[in-house]
Amino acid sequence: MMLFRAAVCAALFVLVGVSSALAQDVLLKSHDGEVEISGTLLGFDGEFYRVETVYGELTVDGSGVWCEGPGCPNLINYVAEVAISGSSTMAEVLMPALLEAFALTEGYLVTRESESVRRFTYHLNDPETKQRLATFDFHASNADEGFADLLADEADIAMSLREIRPREAQLGYEAGLGDMGDVNRSRVLALDGMVPVVSVGNPITSVSLNQLAYVFAGKITNWSELGGPDAPITLHLMAPQSGFAQAVEDQLMKPSKMSLDETIVRHERNLAMVNAVERDPFAIGIASFAETGNAKHLTLMGQCGYSLAASRRTIKTEDYPLNAPMFLYFPARRLPKLARNFLSYTRSPSAQIVIRRAGFVDQTAEEIPINLQGDRFANAIASAGEEVSLESVQGLVETLSGMKRLSTSFRFQTGSSKLDAQSRSNVQQLARALEAGAYDARSLYFVGFSDGEGPATGNLQIAEKRANVVKEAVLSAAETANPERIDLQVHAFGEAMPMACDDSAWGRQVNRRVEVWVK
Repeated sequence: MMLFRAAVCAALFVLVGVSSALAQDVLLKSHDGEVEISGTLLGFDGEFYRVETVYGELTVDGSGVWCEGPGCPNLINYVAEVAISGSSTMAEVLMPALLEAFALTEGYLVTRESESVRRFTYHLNDPETKQRLATFDFHASNADEGFADLLADEADIAMSLREIRPREAQLGYEAGLGDMGDVNRSRVLALDGMVPVVSVGNPITSVSLNQLAYVFAGKITNWSELGGPDAPITLHLMAPQSGFAQAVEDQLMKPSKMSLDETIVRHERNLAMVNAVERDPFAIGIASFAETGNAKHLTLMGQCGYSLAASRRTIKTEDYPLNAPMFLYFPARRLPKLARNFLSYTRSPSAQIVIRRAGFVDQTAEEIPINLQGDRFANAIASAGEEVSLESVQGLVETLSGMKRLSTSFRFQTGSSKLDAQSRSNVQQLARALEAGAYDARSLYFVGFSDGEGPATGNLQIAEKRANVVKEAVLSAAETANPERIDLQVHAFGEAMPMACDDSAWGRQVNRRVEVWVK
């Protein structure tokens, strides 16, 4: 937190210096001369002026006014300028790949200039006139610096592998960035997973989430405690200010009410951490699913025997419990049109292919046939007992027979009726698919499941309520869709088909879900 505050203060100091030097007065006049607005020009996106006036900050449509004064921008050779700061993982690999693909799709010429390893710029030019159309300035750092730059108005977009902290959101609101917790202030660009990795020579193949938390808390210090050799465990993780490391704290350590051990070897880059683990037979690290090198993945096991391995599909469905959505955050102001076009492109089918080729998990909805889900139905049969009868399981199979499960799933924040970050993004993805008519003349079932804590009857009711919440959220977001063209149904089976063991908070979180099935 001290590092974050220092970064904010430093960025604000720089901003004051820049503003005092570059801020220019403008006078905006309506074409009939009846209205005049004077103030300091804060920005121009090619269409709208952003001006600080005696009445506060105003946004004015440039097509309706003339601009006079030293601060007026060049309307003929306007160059869109976008500053992007934050996660080095996103800045170094994913965003450049998407930006280059966008330029190719739109027919722009693209060039890259590198100031340093951490700072580089992409220029987009008109292929015929060679006129510069836009510049995208990247600062590859970490989540803390990305949010600090956003707060200081030194970035238009922040990249992060974790959600914005409440304190950061409050500072953003006070700085006039809007409600940074609002769905319109962020976007999940792609998905990643947090994978425990060891050297290929390590005999251990699996670990429970509880054991993993104890290991990184320094409470399990020898491999013999995990069924391995009598040797001390060496811990590796990303640097503390990294959004990835903070996501590990949020999802692994906080649910177990433990803190990360101070002896952990920290790394600035994921690849450097993976390389260190590969060279040490007694090391363990938690790495990005997109970049695990030649290290061996450990499967997450529960005491009841269920296993959860990281894969593209289990990360996409959130069946794998340690997910790391990749966020873009932006303030409540208009970005230049070309930047908005780029952000729209990142949600397109072709962009999802780019994301997948870059090694990350895309958000394209996949249809998973029921015959490829034998393990899940085997778990349901094995778990049938006094509270969940075999007859209930047979009803589940009968209802879903002939259907396919969408990889688009929905889960809720722990102890809350609010959807988690990935699920909020899934609402938008599914809503856009409904608007595009992707499921017209088909059946779409929202199917609720629960954990096994408490009476089965109550869990069934909770699961049905959550399924209805998701259905209504999707329909509300799909403003132009015609729901009458789709057979929309809600079903609930409570605790009848567990995905993980109920003996831990992580397992219960995985089991509380709403799935979408199609036919």
